[in-house]
Amino acid sequence: MHSDRHTLFQKLWEHYLTVTPSAQDIHRLLGGTQGQAIVNDHIALRTFNLDPVRLDRLAEHFRVLGYQRGGEYHFDAKKLYARHYEHPDPTAPKVFISELLVDQCSPTLQAIVGDLVAQVDPAAVDADDFLYSGAHWSIDEATYRTLLEESEYAAWMAAWGWRPNHFTVSVNALEQYTTLASVNEALKDAGYRLNDSGGEIKGSPEVLLEQSSTLADEADVRFRDRTARIPSCFYEFAKRYPDKDGKLYGGFVPASADKIFESTHAAGR
Repeated sequence: MHSDRHTLFQKLWEHYLTVTPSAQDIHRLLGGTQGQAIVNDHIALRTFNLDPVRLDRLAEHFRVLGYQRGGEYHFDAKKLYARHYEHPDPTAPKVFISELLVDQCSPTLQAIVGDLVAQVDPAAVDADDFLYSGAHWSIDEATYRTLLEESEYAAWMAAWGWRPNHFTVSVNALEQYTTLASVNEALKDAGYRLNDSGGEIKGSPEVLLEQSSTLADEADVRFRDRTARIPSCFYEFAKRYPDKDGKLYGGFVPASADKIFESTHAAGR
């Protein structure tokens, strides 16, 4: 596991860019003419609730760097459980980790995912690069499509494996834009398509968090039998509001996060 937080996040970012090239262009767009640095609000990671790749095991990569457990979240319709982690240093990005509750899925999905996870070397999960190591297996496109019919989340994991699902621009830290709506308009003017499931802006000042996201980029995946272009990763944008004590809200809103997951859906493209 990494011993330096900045090195870990830099490696995660570099790996993310390999299948999400739009993120670099969005940096330039939102950074303005002066090239303002973009502050990362949080990253998100996906996994399965199976040994040796459970949420807790992935979280250990951050706990050894000082991260502490925050809130927990349930997404019953998608059969997902999630937690977020925070660092005592307020400038450190938050980490949102979710896992598919495989035991709640169909026997077919359980068999496929169980076979995939069985191919993961338990020792590899503690390696420095595990969180950006991709898939540890090879599958054919038909298997991917079978998973996709039941769970987009499972299909995405089967295709992409372990990597950041998204990074998130902190709108609070932007100089050129003060509202999420203005960020969204700039993105659309530049030709980016937004996830409009549940509306382009999920959340509100009343729940202390507003979120939006692009639709995922598309990238080539080498399945066992052919190469196909499918949704990869996306970029999120978050505007946080102060609570009654004047402190910026640090958690997540399940109803909003539920719709953010759909940024990787292929339907409607």
